[in-house]
Amino acid sequence: MGSERRTVTLAGSALKHRCHACAFFHDTEEEYRLLLPFVKEGFGQGDKIFQIVDGRHRDERRRRIGSLGVDVDAAERSGQVEVRTWENAYLREGRFDQDAMLALVAEVLGRGRQKFGLTRLWANMEWSLEDFPGVDDIVEYECRLNEVTARLEDVVVCTYDLNRFSATVVMDILRTHPQVIVGGILQENPFYVAPEQFLEELRARNAPVQ
Repeated sequence: MGSERRTVTLAGSALKHRCHACAFFHDTEEEYRLLLPFVKEGFGQGDKIFQIVDGRHRDERRRRIGSLGVDVDAAERSGQVEVRTWENAYLREGRFDQDAMLALVAEVLGRGRQKFGLTRLWANMEWSLEDFPGVDDIVEYECRLNEVTARLEDVVVCTYDLNRFSATVVMDILRTHPQVIVGGILQENPFYVAPEQFLEELRARNAPVQ
């Protein structure tokens, strides 16, 4: 896309390049206040809108998108808007398989590029707090996701409720994202660690004690 890259505004900032951001919120209203304009802008310029939510909140998410003036039913039929539940993404077959999820993201972004040019992916990450096999791999997954997003121009935002995640997990998540939204502001993340370095650290951390 290069110089023809479309306008992307996220948390009030204009992006000049691809983005894989973690967004930390204290409540749902804060999350919607900051990310619904990102959806509205994208829909208006014909971008693919891909969302992954708790199934219990799917109707609410569709209603919120509709409040932007989007005919959600029609947009879903055309493929421009897709709102998936955790069970149809992260927790397929009752477990979290990071390889399968990375493949799914790559597929979604690839298809989006072919038909719409740019995909805006907004994913709620509290699925990792559920009692399913594999959910402890979330930090490694977020790190490896950079290998997918680095090849593309899409915008991926992973949202985290600060009231639900421990400080230790939040710090690890922070270190796996090149960009971060905190306090309602998007910024380049000074704590970001390159995937190969972070994966090496994870392997050392998880190695059996001799």
